[in-house]
Amino acid sequence: MSSCLFHFRDADLTLRSGSSHGEYHGRQKTVDFHIHRCVLSAGSPFFEAMLSLPQPPNTGNEALPVVPFTESAAVLEILLAYIYPTPDPIVNTLDELAPALDAARKYDLAVAIDGLRRRLVDPVFLKMYPLRVYAIASRFELDEEAAVAAKATLSTGLHGLPLHEDLKSMTAYAYHRLFLLHERHARDAIALLSLPDEIKCMQCNGRRDRMHEPPLWWVEWKERAREELRLRPTAETICSLGFLQQAAQAGGCERCAGCILASSWFFDQLRRDIDALPVAL
Repeated sequence: MSSCLFHFRDADLTLRSGSSHGEYHGRQKTVDFHIHRCVLSAGSPFFEAMLSLPQPPNTGNEALPVVPFTESAAVLEILLAYIYPTPDPIVNTLDELAPALDAARKYDLAVAIDGLRRRLVDPVFLKMYPLRVYAIASRFELDEEAAVAAKATLSTGLHGLPLHEDLKSMTAYAYHRLFLLHERHARDAIALLSLPDEIKCMQCNGRRDRMHEPPLWWVEWKERAREELRLRPTAETICSLGFLQQAAQAGGCERCAGCILASSWFFDQLRRDIDALPVAL
């Protein structure tokens, strides 16, 4: 079977994919990519050196020299799309990206490595699979991408996340660094939960006998916020309207909701302060 995208009439080399894993356009088999030596050599020092060596004579009925690969056709197509002057390939899943990045590093394809690194920290992947992105970045020692992914994991936490094959490649050192980041970020965020003197509720702590006590909503909110920050140390949830409403209802004071609305400036500042906490691994 020949590739639909890389089947040039003036090709002088055939790359043959592996067939043991994955699918290519719905079919499982080896796929031939008929390409140009000069383009492959220009895109990779590895291939430049390999193709400069004397090649064995063709055997069988092959019209062009054949170079077999263990990588799947999908991976080879991604790599060739980066090498040739075509739009960057669409890599929709981390299941496609990880083996493609592995192969790009193996064959020293700088343009593919750069493109896949950018794709790895795509906002969609970071939102849905931050721990997997961190694991992949750690596996390939991509420090910048690992730091970006580590920050994204703060929003999801590390508890209750599903297992995935990508996590097998993550070392205990890499995971422990991430754990320490979460622990440190939670501690520093909790330290910011300090009640300003200006925040008062006219009903539950506006009276003289309770003027030195915090509003009832604050007592409930702070305890809930501490628990939430231990799981997910970001301001996203604890400053949300729904989270604040729950605290006001649990406090049992009818006027606390109005006090919370009047304190929006505090939550805006708290969000900025938590977002500004260092996230270095």
